[in-house]
Amino acid sequence: MSINAKLQSLNITLPAVATPAAAYVMYVQTGNTVFISGHIAKKDGAPWVGQLGRDMTTDQGKQAARAVAIDLIATLNAACDGNLERVRRIVKLMSLVNSTPEFTEHHLVTNGCSELIGEVFGDIGKHARSAFGVAQLPLGSCVEIEMIVEID
Repeated sequence: MSINAKLQSLNITLPAVATPAAAYVMYVQTGNTVFISGHIAKKDGAPWVGQLGRDMTTDQGKQAARAVAIDLIATLNAACDGNLERVRRIVKLMSLVNSTPEFTEHHLVTNGCSELIGEVFGDIGKHARSAFGVAQLPLGSCVEIEMIVEID
């Protein structure tokens, strides 16, 4: 099954690529590697604001990370000129979770992104990953994730 067919089977429509909120670009390609800038979680088109361990549960954070995955795939699609079949490997995700000092389930929140990437891309979606807890993120967002991808 093609990647686009997989997205359709999951009822996922890719949104327009986000506009940078500061002095950066949404992705950079060097050779066959695409570095996708951090994408913050959004809900209904606005930043998904909250702090894990204070006013958000792990499951809510996981849903937010899944939403980030969809935005990351949209940016990757743009980097691939609309042809996600060019993806050879999702190399790495780095996840930042806005959380209290006591919160320790950053890895479970990040699974929301990792699981969807794996579901969409199959074996080439298996990736290395880092997940960190941070005191705050841009615009109060609950999760920010960046991605490194190999394409042809």
